[in-house]
Amino acid sequence: MNPNLNKKLDLIKQVGEEIITENDLNELLKNKKKIIAYDGFEPSGNIHIAQGLLRAINIGKFLDAGISFKMFIADWHAWLNNKFGGDLDKIKKCGDYFIEVWKSYGLDTGKISFVYSSDIVKNRDYWELVLAISRHSTIKRTLRCSQIMGRAESMDLSTAQLFYPCMQAADIFYLNIDIAQLGMDQRKANMLAREIAPKLGFKTPVAVHHHMLAGLLPPKQEENISAIEKKISQKMSKSNPMSAIFMTDDEAIVNKKIAKAYCPIKQAQDNPILEYLKYIVFEKQKNFRIERPQKYGGNFEFENYEKLEKDYIEGIVHPADLKPAVAKSLNKLLEPTRKYFKENTKAKKLMNEVLRN
Repeated sequence: MNPNLNKKLDLIKQVGEEIITENDLNELLKNKKKIIAYDGFEPSGNIHIAQGLLRAINIGKFLDAGISFKMFIADWHAWLNNKFGGDLDKIKKCGDYFIEVWKSYGLDTGKISFVYSSDIVKNRDYWELVLAISRHSTIKRTLRCSQIMGRAESMDLSTAQLFYPCMQAADIFYLNIDIAQLGMDQRKANMLAREIAPKLGFKTPVAVHHHMLAGLLPPKQEENISAIEKKISQKMSKSNPMSAIFMTDDEAIVNKKIAKAYCPIKQAQDNPILEYLKYIVFEKQKNFRIERPQKYGGNFEFENYEKLEKDYIEGIVHPADLKPAVAKSLNKLLEPTRKYFKENTKAKKLMNEVLRN
């Protein structure tokens, strides 16, 4: 494999906690010049660091790999899922707000194609595609995909919500996507698209599923669930403000949330504070500095996450050492967004309209 190809593959593997399949990805990188990847989201309320910082980091890696990127703003999907009480105007405005957040953080939005589902649903061909997919699926198979909406199979779903998985698969085909780069919670929709693609004569998309950033609260103790379902249940959620760091949280709020966050001593697994270091802080900083009095061992400086995790597990670094330093790093990363929404009158007005709904 040539060095350039190795570099592209390495960048994508940094994003993908799961790649289905790596062989398909290798063949795609070898044989296709213009590759299109996409991510998508339902506009709904405030935007936290998993949607803001982590998503921007992941998209940046795809752009660095020379891959064209489409961001799909699933406003009609959010409407089906009853976000903002089913008010499409408010939903679309929230999508606009998310874009402003990424601009504020420094994501090169000029290199990204933003597509609203409200635009593509105007096309008769899109709905023909949705129905073709539904003809090759079953209600049972569709219900298994309800996880992508943040719903359980056992919930009493509306008839409209049953269209959601078929629409999400149709989005991939309609937008001519080569790589579906979504969170692990969207895995079932990507698998549906991969299963149905050859039946309808479409190319089979490569699925690159990124890590779901954990929330700040202790994980739920759940039995008889898979490792993937466990990760999904622990993800950062805006439904409980104290479980998430939002992109416009002020410094004092970030400090308070991190101070109260779950951070088990000598444990790396299911530790959200270490996750933020691994997936965000060390992605944006070359060094991570912990400041503490000399009587407690003095300052520490780490050049990589692996060494920090090792010292934490061994008890050399304590949660009381770690938390203030993590809060400081996150505040530094969030400051450009805070400044942007204070100084940009249009963006500030948009934010206020979205957050009061």
